[in-house]
Amino acid sequence: MNQRVLLAWVWALVVCLLLAYSAHRWLGGRIAPNTDILALLPIQERDPALQQAFTRLVDSAQQRLIVLLGTDDWAQANHAADAYDRVLEQDPGLLQSANPITDYRDWLTSFQPHRLNLITPQSETDLRSQPTQYWTDIALAKLYSPFVGLQVGAWRDDPFGLFGRWVQARAQETPVRPRDGRLSVSDDHLQYVVMPFTLRVPAFSMKSQRAVIPLLEQASQAAKKTAPLVEVLVAGVILHAAAAGDQARQEMSTIGIGSSIGIVLLIWVTFQRVSPVAMILLSVVVGCLAALSVCSWLFGQLHILTLVFGASLVGVAQDYGIYFLCHRFGVDAQLDSGQLLRRLLPGLVLTLVTTVIGYFGLALTPFPGLRQMAVFSTVGLIFAWLTVVFWFPILVYPSASTSAPFVQWYSNRLARWPVLCVNRSTLLAAVLFIAFSIFGVWQLGINDDIRLLHNPPKNLIDDQIKLSRLLDTPSPVQFYIVRGTTPEMVLQREEMLKQRLDQLIEKRLINGYQAVSNWVPSLRAQTTHRQLVERSLLNEGGPLAALALRIGENGGWVAATRQQLLTSASTLTPDDFLKTAASEPWRHLWLGQVEDGYSSIVSLRGLNKTSLPELQSAAAGLEGVRWVDQVHEISSVLSRYRKYMSWVILLSYIAVYCLLYPRYRSSAWRVLAPTALASVATLALLGIAGHSLQLFHMLALMLILGIGVDYGIFFQESSTQTRQAAWLAVGLSALSTLLSFGLLGLSKTPALQAFGITMSIGIAAVWLIVPCLRYDPIPTK
Repeated sequence: MNQRVLLAWVWALVVCLLLAYSAHRWLGGRIAPNTDILALLPIQERDPALQQAFTRLVDSAQQRLIVLLGTDDWAQANHAADAYDRVLEQDPGLLQSANPITDYRDWLTSFQPHRLNLITPQSETDLRSQPTQYWTDIALAKLYSPFVGLQVGAWRDDPFGLFGRWVQARAQETPVRPRDGRLSVSDDHLQYVVMPFTLRVPAFSMKSQRAVIPLLEQASQAAKKTAPLVEVLVAGVILHAAAAGDQARQEMSTIGIGSSIGIVLLIWVTFQRVSPVAMILLSVVVGCLAALSVCSWLFGQLHILTLVFGASLVGVAQDYGIYFLCHRFGVDAQLDSGQLLRRLLPGLVLTLVTTVIGYFGLALTPFPGLRQMAVFSTVGLIFAWLTVVFWFPILVYPSASTSAPFVQWYSNRLARWPVLCVNRSTLLAAVLFIAFSIFGVWQLGINDDIRLLHNPPKNLIDDQIKLSRLLDTPSPVQFYIVRGTTPEMVLQREEMLKQRLDQLIEKRLINGYQAVSNWVPSLRAQTTHRQLVERSLLNEGGPLAALALRIGENGGWVAATRQQLLTSASTLTPDDFLKTAASEPWRHLWLGQVEDGYSSIVSLRGLNKTSLPELQSAAAGLEGVRWVDQVHEISSVLSRYRKYMSWVILLSYIAVYCLLYPRYRSSAWRVLAPTALASVATLALLGIAGHSLQLFHMLALMLILGIGVDYGIFFQESSTQTRQAAWLAVGLSALSTLLSFGLLGLSKTPALQAFGITMSIGIAAVWLIVPCLRYDPIPTK
């Protein structure tokens, strides 16, 4: 057994091991694509508190699902909600009702020992400014009037209504109100039943999505059958994850199957036999199998968009096999397989290295998803290349050429293809190209918006916007981080921030805010409140004594009431609050200890784009307070890496030229120039077409370098006798790449679409330009 056969058997063993490993992962359910769009976001260059804040906000929303059922009649909405619930009860293991406690008495008991310390800013102002008569009137109204609003505990526990005011202020943090055992909210037209649920299954599990989404649709239909005019609004992370997963699976099938069928037809038309088709598919399958196995081993879980992008690998991994087959069935058919491989191997090595350099650009970004794509594609290409080197010389036998008429016609076009040389025509072409490039690039805009990563269905966006407006939910991507060395310092800094935010509420720039200090004032504030109440209400001859005279009580009653009120002045701490049932909706706001300090979140309700500058200014000058705008921050990262990738591309061109120079010497520029010219032309065409430049255009240009240089190498490695084979290899490779990345350009994900369009234009341009720079190759040694 010669060395070549031995290596082929070793490679067969490796492929079998890969197959066994992949089968084990699939059958064991260990390969489950991740549909979490947040997994594509950059790894933030941020402090731990900021990272924990973002994670806490995401986690607090991830397992939640909100359903609103609205009609103009509350009874009908209630009946629709009953029908909705009955369907969900058929599978209780998926969703659990998350109705909060609606009876204040069930959770306010935990605040009773602290009620003297819990007063609103308005009450604090009134305590400093209002006369005794004001407070006695309030107390008498609470005592004798049946319409005094919210009563919390006995009258004597809160005679002046301070604690009741505080409770009302907490209730106003949401427009949702209890009604007939349900939660309700309304607008000018409809009354809605609010139905919060908690997922009992992972939101980003495809298995969970396939179970939950149909159940929700069935429940919606049941509600509409009960109340035909009911409006159903549903919002939750699982809906977006499922939509992204469905879209990605559809695109993966379209790209993978479409490009595979296209390649099969191309190879069949070219060689008119089954064996080349089988060999190309074999190399591609081995590449994809290896990519899937290695990535699942390295990352544990693959993102669904990695598989979508990986489907385009089909259009690149076959380049090496096509290059070999075009020579095997062409003018090199008379050579021994070992001789042919030795002659082609330098070019094959260079094409692999340059393409890997192109994909390596993806790995330099801060996106975990893009890094997965880079590893997936690189591994797939390497294994496809090794399959060609180890198996093709043994499995592919030469035979008489029976090229199709189209192939013959295509090969003959090379003789008529223009060749650039020093003359007037070339000078005119250069001037026109420069003018075209300057005009086109000048038209390019810039767009680094993070929302390009995701394009959810319009109905989900509409439901989310309306539901957020009705419930006045805070923004999960714009908030304040407040930090301090102790919990007390954090609370004090929150209170200073809230004083500024109150001014923005008066200007109607925001509707309100959510903060732990709303529920747990700082110890300094609690002490101030207690002292203020004692001085303003409980002092000798003050409102409490005046009240006793009005209701006919004596000094003993005043002393007993005063003592009773003072016993409800124990201090409340964040730890105490977090142990209560009332804290459940707000626990995500308290980050607690982070490294050497403590941190919290202050979230905002009702903000809009016009208010963002003033919200940022509100944090200015406040120590330990930082405004966080996730959209702006991540978009800034995209912008920075777009500029960074521009330099990476430039340095990569220099690196590739240095790689090519030892072999091609003075002709190395002919290998690289077609790709460079094609990249400039691509940018110009994008500008003329009205596209805005983004990071994913730059990543595509990086990959165009990796793939486009292959075509220059194919030509430069050819001799006069083998140039037609090289031309055919370039054409087949370019067409198959256009098939895969052209289909990627049809993706509904804007980032992948931009990538696919850029790749398609660039590869087509390289294909057209590379024969124009052909020249006599270096002598074959």
